Amino acid sequence: MPDIIVIGLGPAGTSAAVYLCRANRSVLLIGKDYGALEKAERIENYYGLEQPLGGAELARRGVAQAEGLGAQVIMTEVLDLAWEPGGFRLVTAAGEYTAPCVILATGASRRTLPLPGLAALEGHGVSYCAVCDAFFYRGRAVGVLGAGEYALHEAAHLLPVASQVTLFTNGAPAPQETDPRLTVETQPVTALEGEEQLSGVRLEDGRCIAVEGLFIALGSAGAGDFARKLGAGVENGSIVVDSSMQTSVPGLFAAGDCTGGLLQVATAVGEGAQAAMGALRFLRQAEQ
Repeated sequence: MPDIIVIGLGPAGTSAAVYLCRANRSVLLIGKDYGALEKAERIENYYGLEQPLGGAELARRGVAQAEGLGAQVIMTEVLDLAWEPGGFRLVTAAGEYTAPCVILATGASRRTLPLPGLAALEGHGVSYCAVCDAFFYRGRAVGVLGAGEYALHEAAHLLPVASQVTLFTNGAPAPQETDPRLTVETQPVTALEGEEQLSGVRLEDGRCIAVEGLFIALGSAGAGDFARKLGAGVENGSIVVDSSMQTSVPGLFAAGDCTGGLLQVATAVGEGAQAAMGALRFLRQAEQ
């Protein structure tokens, strides 16, 4: 079991991993890709760059540096994060891992869906956390909006609780392997129906599928999704942290774009180092 799991291969996560490895801690650095930095064509405003550098190359160098210092690097999709007696349990497409401390550094959520009715019905039938809210839909028909591993993982939480679960892939092909109890609708979603409470999902072919709850699971789970599931504070989409970058959940830290503020590489690197120092203090106190 590693001393700490760092989720996110961007500048915040790799910076944290570098500091932790140099402190002789065992680190698991894990993520699906390099995040938003991978899409940056040119980085010019970061200290020490004599020439502009592509975001993907900068991220690759950071991960290689952490790996060279001893971090175990795994590129895979993270599906769930839970706390259990003795530490945190991370569920990924490649397996499960445990550690007494976790740093969330997956960046800010940039998933958008210009879907009529979605914003107005958030908290009124529209949810972003099956683990958090499945209980409220016992015996009711619900849906999951998404088509990837994360969406299937959220649906699995709902199937034992809801009377019916529909996976809305929003035009994407149906997943190859799904639970036979799961209904799959591949038509694009055009709107959410309901005034004060969600009542249905309108599809492009004109049908309206009646659901009382809809769980948004587009793409991969982000830092905010994990923070909410664990009960950590999230305000305006950003994870709330203290001066050591620790959330309201002991042993759970966050750094980089997921904490809000100035969404820049320089800020993320600094917060990653700060989170690493906070995590080191937490581990030392826990070991006393």
